[in-house]
Amino acid sequence: MAQVKVLDPTASRQDDNASRGPDAGVIAGKRIGFRLDQIWRCWDWISEVWAAKLEAAGAQVSYWRSTNRSGLEGEEQAQSLDAWLQTIDIAILGLANCGSCTGWTVRDSVAAANSGIPTVAVATANFEEFAHVLAKRGGRSGLRVYVLPYPLNELSREEVHPVAEAYFEGLLSLMGASLTREEQAA
Repeated sequence: MAQVKVLDPTASRQDDNASRGPDAGVIAGKRIGFRLDQIWRCWDWISEVWAAKLEAAGAQVSYWRSTNRSGLEGEEQAQSLDAWLQTIDIAILGLANCGSCTGWTVRDSVAAANSGIPTVAVATANFEEFAHVLAKRGGRSGLRVYVLPYPLNELSREEVHPVAEAYFEGLLSLMGASLTREEQAA
């Protein structure tokens, strides 16, 4: 029987940025943006819980919702995303919870990270590896990817709320963020 040696045809980008980007620092006074999409109601609910906590700490929160991404509407979406990124200090983008959603979440996260702001892409556990692969392919192998459990969207709001609560501190940690200066000094 003949042996075949399979080589990995995937080349690494020479312009890859393996940096995680800047840390978020103290949240108070920062403008934090959440990227939403059309189909993951669980992500809407989680972002609402996290936004309330961030606002209570003195941050200003805004939202940008991704819609159709092809044709003329896709061009308008790209311009809208770029304009929104200029209005925020920190970007939290989700939800990588299916193939195309992961692709667009990571694409938008790479754009945010490349703009120089602290950036986190949020993925569910089933799409964590794919999110990292796409980030590397997009030239940002160091992109922060925060992982939530899977499945989420099949759950009720009442079931998702405790997940949002339980994962908030981990989000802050990954972002290099603290709610107050006292926390940062500790």
